Amino acid sequence: MKIKLYFQEAFDELVHKVTWPTWKELQSSALVVMVASLIISLVIFAMDLSFRNLMELIYGLFY
Repeated sequence: MKIKLYFQEAFDELVHKVTWPTWKELQSSALVVMVASLIISLVIFAMDLSFRNLMELIYGLFY
């Protein structure tokens, strides 16, 4: 009986007590995530490129 009550309360909470975002809010949030992901990927790319060039310079000094 406790399990049935738990699921009834969980369903009631999800349907009646949760404020779901609107379609416009979802689009806005998705755009923010995409832009942030692009910026972070570009920063990581620049760091990787810089590190590669630095390592080539250091290895070039010894070989």
